[in-house]
Amino acid sequence: MIRAGAHAPVLPLLAVVVLLALPLGPGGEGGAGPADAVSALVVLYCAVRVVRDRRRPLSPAAAVVLGLPVLGAAVAAMGAVSPGEGLVGLGRYLQVFVLVPAAVLLLVRDRGDFRLLAWAFVALAGWQGAVGVHQYATGTGASYQGRPVRAVGTFGAQDVMGMATVVSLGLVCAVGLALGAAPVRQRIVALACALALLPPLALSFSRGAWIATAVTVAAQLLLAGLRRALAAGAAVAAVSVILVGGFGLGTAMLQERISSITRVADAPDQSVTDRYTMWAAATGMWREHPLAGVGLKGFPEHRDSHASLALSAGSDTEGAGAGFRKQPLLSPHNMYLLILAEQGLIGLLALAGSWLALLLCAVRALWRTRRACGPGLDCGLIACGLLVWQLTDFAYADIGGPSTVLTAMCFGLAAWWGLSAVDAPAVPDRDQAGADARGLTEEAPAR
Repeated sequence: MIRAGAHAPVLPLLAVVVLLALPLGPGGEGGAGPADAVSALVVLYCAVRVVRDRRRPLSPAAAVVLGLPVLGAAVAAMGAVSPGEGLVGLGRYLQVFVLVPAAVLLLVRDRGDFRLLAWAFVALAGWQGAVGVHQYATGTGASYQGRPVRAVGTFGAQDVMGMATVVSLGLVCAVGLALGAAPVRQRIVALACALALLPPLALSFSRGAWIATAVTVAAQLLLAGLRRALAAGAAVAAVSVILVGGFGLGTAMLQERISSITRVADAPDQSVTDRYTMWAAATGMWREHPLAGVGLKGFPEHRDSHASLALSAGSDTEGAGAGFRKQPLLSPHNMYLLILAEQGLIGLLALAGSWLALLLCAVRALWRTRRACGPGLDCGLIACGLLVWQLTDFAYADIGGPSTVLTAMCFGLAAWWGLSAVDAPAVPDRDQAGADARGLTEEAPAR
């Protein structure tokens, strides 16, 4: 009871993570889900707490960094195809990049809360990964090359990136926890979780998630120190040899998928051809509307007039409890180009400026922590890792689907680490066993 009370402000955030573990049903469209609805309640709950406690909502730096995306989204909403589409698009951008991150920043109070959410990410990844491995082993996953073996977790065939995103973010959190200064037992558990998440990530057959995870883990290892980077790299190489060579996890389909990464330019498959075509269409839209873009939710409306005949009618989805369906291609699968097409240079500079500022603040805070040999190294590695993963993955994907709410929470955790202590000195972790008894439930946030 005492521990639950000590973490009471972040329990609504945990509820968002828990809801992502529930199946959405085979007929899901891959749009917003129950977790998105709860995230709106979390924002309302946070606002009530701020008013009740008469606290200053955000520091000036946090207000500027998190408020930048509003500029481009608001301008693009006015240029949308219809007012309804503009409002829907504006609400989505505010949810993912402004409101939910701000709520996370305000509700997370110290490193204990931060680590609790990180372990929740790991637990969710473990559950979704276990479901995905079972789908692969039993042939009940989404269709891939005509066989129902693609691991998609509970997200279904209409959201094949959902499980890959969840597992990747959980793996990033596990690596950060393993590289921190926690007790040896916790670090061993975190390392075991990270290794256990590698098979489901591989079986997701998501090249973008593989690349983003590899880049992020490499960045975390380097940020943790060169000695640790070399030791961990050797361990990962040894485990990979055992998994692939000893246990035969390198199936022909998996090996072909891995080798296709180096052939995306020379011999691209249809999915890569579609992506290149949509990227070209997005840049064409931007050239016609360089400043404000074609408006929020405008990419599907202008796609056909800018895409070449190489674009297919849609991607085939089947399996994981759903029947065959031709899923339309409604986005360029590149967040930067989607923003450029729909919001123009104004939106791209505003959003990218916000993300770059967050990354610089997070890395600076991590560097200060390392130099001072202070606590919280694991939190810094997780925050920087989650942000690096998102910014790398945005080169191959964009927002959409139930797992998008995790993207919002990632930006919030990065904002807490980089911005929460700008105007206040760091304080040590609370004594979780007696925080409530001492009445310290509203202390200043700390890295």
